[in-house]
Amino acid sequence: MTERTDLGPEDQKIVTLARSARARNGVPEGAAVRDETGRTYVAGTVALASLELSALRTAVAMAVASGAEALEAAAVVSGAEGLADADLAAVRDLGGPGTPVFLAGVDGVLRLTTKA
Repeated sequence: MTERTDLGPEDQKIVTLARSARARNGVPEGAAVRDETGRTYVAGTVALASLELSALRTAVAMAVASGAEALEAAAVVSGAEGLADADLAAVRDLGGPGTPVFLAGVDGVLRLTTKA
């Protein structure tokens, strides 16, 4: 497992959780978000005949459904080179435009850090 050591421990934790969700569930993406109280919400891609959600939008929905009022950070582990606008919009809706979003490859190496 290759991981970035220049991320703070809480940010590294959500990258690791996102990577674990992807591997454990055998889905294209894993994601994790951290709310204003430090709680984390972890999800994988949802692909049903009647419902499709990215891992990040699923994690944000889980946070909202659990009563989170804000997000501190979000992480996605994926083979993709970038983040979808809809994913960033979901993070922005709950966390605000300055919320950091980390994109790591399936190897756990950080590819991109952006703001929602």
